[in-house]
Order: sequence, then C-alpha cells, then structure tokens
Amino acid sequence: MDKANKDNRHVYWNPYFGGFLLGLLIIFTFYMTGRGLGASGAMKSSVVTLVDKVSHEHTINNGYYSKFVKDGESPMNTWLVFESLGVLAGAFISGSISGRIGFRVQHSPKITSRRRLVFALGGGVLFGLGAQIARGCTSGAALSGMAVLSTGGFITMLAIFGTAYLFAYFFRKNWI
Repeated sequence: MDKANKDNRHVYWNPYFGGFLLGLLIIFTFYMTGRGLGASGAMKSSVVTLVDKVSHEHTINNGYYSKFVKDGESPMNTWLVFESLGVLAGAFISGSISGRIGFRVQHSPKITSRRRLVFALGGGVLFGLGAQIARGCTSGAALSGMAVLSTGGFITMLAIFGTAYLFAYFFRKNWI
C-alpha cells in the first residue's frame, strides 16, 4: 500500500453528500426501472433458486415459491440480483482503492470476535426476517417508499430507526 492510501485509510465521504447521492440514485432508479431500490428481492430469488435446485417438485407445489418459478426462466434473472451484485462489486472496488480490504473483525475491546460475529449474524437474520415480513428491506420499503411520499415508507423508516434507537441502549457494550 502506498503512502497516500495509508494516510487516507479512514477518510470517509461526508454522510450528507452520501445521502444526497443516494437520493439521486433513487430518482435515477425510478426513472430507469419505474420502481425504487431494493435488495431483499435478490435474496428471495437466491433462496427460490436454491430450493428449486434441491427439489423442483417442492418448489412448484409450494404456494410461495411457485410464484417465482416460470418455465424456462431462472428466478435469478431479475434486475434486483444484478443490483445486489453491483453493490457488492462497488464495495469491493471502493475498499480496494482506499486500502480498507482485510480479514479482520472490528469490535470493542470489551467483547470477543466470536461474540461480535454471533451478534452480527443474529442481527442480520432478524433484519432479513423483518424485511420478508414487511415485504421489503430498508431500501425498498423505507427509502423508496419515502421517495414517493408513501405513508408506509415513513412508518417503516421510523420503525427501523426507532427500534434500533431503543435497542441500542441494551446492546451498546458490543461496540463501545
């Protein structure tokens, strides 16, 4: 790693500028696709594809999975899958350019790496289940919902951040 990258390792974008760019991205997405952002649909496509590979008969006989399986068409052939792959590729490129890619677990000195990973996995699973129940993730249900002034979008955003704020007190020792 050269000296310039080493000195700028922890320089991040201004969060307001990042939010502004996210707003522009949502407008662009509505213009190009006719709908907002979302990532939970890509996970759903992946799960349906996996279940279909294991047991096609189960997939077509299941009321939920069968909605996503069409003859001769893969559930993975959706723009949400490509959006998620693009986000992963962009994160990798950004981390590479700034020299922040590495295999390490960042955590408070008060907890172990294992505890940090367990809590991260648990939180991710709970958030994924919540996104499935809500029929959309933070991007799809909240940001895109708010972009079209949907009451549900505002309620979703308040629920996500309000719940996080309330629970943060009980879990704060995991990061401070």
